[in-house]
Amino acid sequence: MTSTFPDRGTVRSRRALVAGSVGNFIEWYEFGVYGYFATIIAARFFTPEGGSEVEALVKTYASFALAFFFRPVGAAVFGRLGDRIGRRPVLILVIALMTGATTLIGVLPTYDTVGALAPWLLTFLRVLQGLSAGGEFGGAVSVMTEFAPPGRRGLYGSWQSFTVALGLLGGAGAAALLATVLTERQLGDWGWRLPFLLTLPLGLGALWLRLRLDETPAFREEREAERPAGRAVAGAIALGAGRIMGWAAAGYTFLVVLPSYLQATLDASFQQALIATVLANLGFAMTIVPAGWLSDRVGRRPVMLAGAALVVVLAVPLLDLLQDPGVSLTVKGAAVWGAGAVVGLMAGPGPAMLAELFPTNVRYTGLGLAYALSNAVFSGCAGLIITETVERTGNADIPAYYAAATCAVSVLALATVSRTSVRKPTSEVDEATKASGEAE
Repeated sequence: MTSTFPDRGTVRSRRALVAGSVGNFIEWYEFGVYGYFATIIAARFFTPEGGSEVEALVKTYASFALAFFFRPVGAAVFGRLGDRIGRRPVLILVIALMTGATTLIGVLPTYDTVGALAPWLLTFLRVLQGLSAGGEFGGAVSVMTEFAPPGRRGLYGSWQSFTVALGLLGGAGAAALLATVLTERQLGDWGWRLPFLLTLPLGLGALWLRLRLDETPAFREEREAERPAGRAVAGAIALGAGRIMGWAAAGYTFLVVLPSYLQATLDASFQQALIATVLANLGFAMTIVPAGWLSDRVGRRPVMLAGAALVVVLAVPLLDLLQDPGVSLTVKGAAVWGAGAVVGLMAGPGPAMLAELFPTNVRYTGLGLAYALSNAVFSGCAGLIITETVERTGNADIPAYYAAATCAVSVLALATVSRTSVRKPTSEVDEATKASGEAE
């Protein structure tokens, strides 16, 4: 008689999926909130008397970028630990660090209270967030893909990206709700703190889930093995970063930087900018899991190539459409939804593609560094580059050029992806990786 209850392997796989996903949600919820409240944070922490709003916004994005540049450090430090002592204990550590740093942002004194100390305190907490975020991705994706059944790594890995979308949507929803129920003065005085403080109960829940997580079977099998990373892994890190640079740049351009861009360049209201961002993130969220599922059947390359190529072709027309006062709000809303959906085609298969580049003994470090380096350069700097370049040139199409150029490079890097490992068990992927230096 066949049991109607899920077997132990299925339960462990689903538990790993939830425990791995929840940290990503919190991480990107916070980064989304920081981006959505960038103009308010600029005014509270980076604008002494006599300073311009644009200068303050640039400094805010510089702090934003700094956190991203500490991600590779976190990926290297926590990744090495995760490859030596296990995925579970390191994932517990990074979620505790992220929760503490984010919660403290919600109680920081502002420039009016402590003067020049305020931006330094904020920057220090951003550094801690960057370190923890750098250790989050590699461990979460390792857990999801190492517990995934054969032929379903794309689907399981896509949940990392899906919870990124949920986190950004959660941040946008919190910001939109506060902007609706609070006055502009209340929002600026204390309302912006509430989404950061909400991280505390969310983080405690995530910590409880990770305490119940098992170590992955793949790591247990490799525990005694001592294989050097070597040049092949270093090359795989560079190749992986190139493959996802378009995802990183276009994702942050369309999903996070958009609100401040619409306000500063196109004179949109705070509420209009948030609505546009929610629509973009909805499009992003709706295509991620289907794209991961599809990549398990047709391969990572065609799905991710389609997303990158569409950004190259459509980025400039999209920005021109948003700038056209004769276009209806409905059409503009559909356009930003479509922009997010295209990014989801890259984000869905991306985690599995990176995981399949590295064997178990260096997977946490390798895929974490590839992701962190790409995001440090092409996501963390997106707001800073776009804001400063638009200010200097007066060209409102700069965000489109930025997204299109990075996706063009990714098209070239993605052309090297093979389809050999899509349906292989993890152990077979590792053997292929050790033999050829790359498995996808």
